[in-house]
Amino acid sequence: MAVAFYDLTSAAGLKKLDDYLLSRSYISGYQASKDDLTVFTAFSSAPAAEYVNVSRWYTHIDALLRISGVEAEGCGVVVEGSAPITKEAIATPPSADTKAAADEDDDDDDDVDLFGEETEEEKKAAEERAATIKASSKKKESGKSSVLLDVKPWDDETDMKKLEEAVRSVEMEGLFWGASKLVPVGYGIKKMTIMLTIVDDLVSVDTLIEERLTVEPINEYVQSCDIVAFNKI
Repeated sequence: MAVAFYDLTSAAGLKKLDDYLLSRSYISGYQASKDDLTVFTAFSSAPAAEYVNVSRWYTHIDALLRISGVEAEGCGVVVEGSAPITKEAIATPPSADTKAAADEDDDDDDDVDLFGEETEEEKKAAEERAATIKASSKKKESGKSSVLLDVKPWDDETDMKKLEEAVRSVEMEGLFWGASKLVPVGYGIKKMTIMLTIVDDLVSVDTLIEERLTVEPINEYVQSCDIVAFNKI
């Protein structure tokens, strides 16, 4: 059954896509497909950074199109108001014939740049993108888990809003924060329960707690963290 998204130029449309990508790397399946291209081409420019999951996905697909292209068919997706995807929109890696033709047009025997003249910084960035995509392709079969954490403050005077901001400030590849709520525990003290989704091969919850959530500067607000639930997705 095809997935449908509506008006990706609106805040509501972007919010729906952002929620959808919270626990997903791609629009459908475990590799980039034409479904990703359909949604990608509905954007006239990169999405705002506030839509964290959409921005992550958009950056990855943009890099993938520049480096290796997309060939998987996907399951079918509809974006209201966008034009149907064409074969010309599917990026493919440069062929030997393309490079040969470029060589004929260039008297310089140096390496041919098929995307325009690049600076050293751009070349380095392209190499880093290629390495990231290669690594992600190896890990595409990696499982994911849904985790529920109890985050406890020091006392009833701890600013719980700042505690949540400190926790969510932790960013790691394969870590996606979800919904949270405050739960009374007694004597005026509240704890925060928060959902997160992790890519198993990339994130260890024990390491997250011991090396990120309970050390400076976050331990100014966080006294301890406990795993309440851990489920494979």
